[in-house]
Amino acid sequence: MTEAELTNLMSNGVTVAGGSSEHLCMHDVSERAREITMRLNNAFHTAEEIRELFSELTGKKADDTFGLFPPFYSDYGKNITVGKNVFINSGCCFQDQGGIKIGDGCLIGQQVVIATLNHGIAPEHRQNLIPKKVTIGNNVWVGAHATILPGVTVGDNAVIGAGAVVTKDVPANTVAAGNPARIIKQIR
Repeated sequence: MTEAELTNLMSNGVTVAGGSSEHLCMHDVSERAREITMRLNNAFHTAEEIRELFSELTGKKADDTFGLFPPFYSDYGKNITVGKNVFINSGCCFQDQGGIKIGDGCLIGQQVVIATLNHGIAPEHRQNLIPKKVTIGNNVWVGAHATILPGVTVGDNAVIGAGAVVTKDVPANTVAAGNPARIIKQIR
């Protein structure tokens, strides 16, 4: 199985059985992601060098308006897509096997976690990986230490409060906060 085939499979939400050829391929891609993030995180880099390393990690050219403060962690890398004018602050962890799409104009706060994988609940299926894409719309602000769980869509212009745990979709033009996150106000 190729990296592209695996990424397509996971983007479509197909469960990956623990120990399968797909699972082993995922480990190979993960090793490359760890190598790139180690280079990113363990030396000073200019903004241009950071964009180059991020582009290498994702396999997609980061726009010249993209900004990131390391450290940054990803255990896959190839299923992250970011728009223009996106800023990712330090300490973020993206588990992107299921796919992470971040729209234009987004601000991602310090130590935000975006997870796209679950495991089977039954002990005999616990090694299986169940991918679900996370989509963040345009002009979204995700506060520090927030966690966005698999399958969530955050609508355009929404704000996710610091420390929120987002377990379900957040409509456009709203503020969501808490654990679990709930809508606390509309943005006019």
